[in-house]
Amino acid sequence: MSYFINTLRGVALASVAVAAAATGAHAQALTMATGQQGGSWFPVGGQIKAIVEREHPDLDFTVTPGAGVSNVVGVDAGRFQIAFANSISTVDSMSGKEPFRKPTTNVCNIGILYPQFFQIVTIADAGIGSIADMKGKRLTTQQLGNTGEFLTRELLALEGMSFDDLESVAHTSYSDSASQMKDGHADIFTLGSSLPTGSVMDLASSRQIALVDIDDATFTHFKDQNAAFQHRDVPAGSYPGFDQAIKAISYDSHMVAPCDSEGTIVKAVLAAVADNVDSFAAVNKSMSGLTVEAMATDIGVPMHPAAKEFYAERGIEGME
Repeated sequence: MSYFINTLRGVALASVAVAAAATGAHAQALTMATGQQGGSWFPVGGQIKAIVEREHPDLDFTVTPGAGVSNVVGVDAGRFQIAFANSISTVDSMSGKEPFRKPTTNVCNIGILYPQFFQIVTIADAGIGSIADMKGKRLTTQQLGNTGEFLTRELLALEGMSFDDLESVAHTSYSDSASQMKDGHADIFTLGSSLPTGSVMDLASSRQIALVDIDDATFTHFKDQNAAFQHRDVPAGSYPGFDQAIKAISYDSHMVAPCDSEGTIVKAVLAAVADNVDSFAAVNKSMSGLTVEAMATDIGVPMHPAAKEFYAERGIEGME
C-alpha cells in the first residue's frame, strides 16, 4: 500500500512540476530598456512592467538600464522589444546622424510620455552663468550613449571648446553626479531628464543650486539641426531655492519598438500607460494629465502599425 501511495504522490508532484514548467515556458520573455537609476525613465519602466504583467500573465518583462542613443540602437538590432528614447535622438537615428554610426531601419514610435529638459546645474556660488564660463571647471555628466552627454559636447563645441578644455570630466550616474556636486568634487552637473529630477532635488536639498539659461541664438542652432527640439521654460520653484525661471533645451520622452515586433506587446504597453495615468503621475509628475491624444503626437518618426491601431481604437483621427 505504501508503495502505491508513494507512487501516486510521485506522479502528482511530477504533474505539478510539468504544469509549472509549461506555464513558465509559455510566458514570453521580453526586455524593456529604460534609463539610469536616479533618472526618470527607470521607475516609469518599472511601473509599466508591473501593470503589463498583472494584466497579461503570459508576458514577462525584464527592465534594464539604458540610454537615449543606445536604446534606439538596441531596438533597431532587435535586442529590446520596448525602449525609452528621446525624440531628438530617434529623429537623428533615421539619417544616421552623429552619434549614430549608421541609419536605423527598424525603429518605430509607439507613444509620447512627457517632456524632457536638458539641465545645466551648477553650485550657485561657482560663478558659472553661461556655457563659456564652463571652461576650466569640473563637470559630471552621463556615460557615452546618453543624450545629455551628447548635448553637453555640442554646447561646448558652440563655444569652441571640448571636454579637454575642462579641468575634469566624470561620466557616471545621476545619483553619483549629485553626490559629487554635494561633496564639492564637481562644479557642473549636466543631464537630460524630466522636471523635477530626483537627483537634482537631492542636490538642492543640501546645496544652493543655479541653472544655466539657454539663449535664443543657442537654441536656434539646435533647432536648425533637429526640428524635435523645443525651447521651454524651467519655472522658478522647480527645485528648492531655485527662484529665477530660465529657458532650457527640451525634447520629448517617448517609447519605441521594432517596427516588425508583435502588435499585442505594443498595445499592452500603451494600454498600461493610457489607462493608469494617475499611477504614473505618482511616479513622475510630468506624466500628470497625459492624454491619449498627446501620446499619439507625430514627432517625425514612423508610428508602429499596432500603435496606429491602438490610437484609432481610442478615437484618435488620422491613424489610417
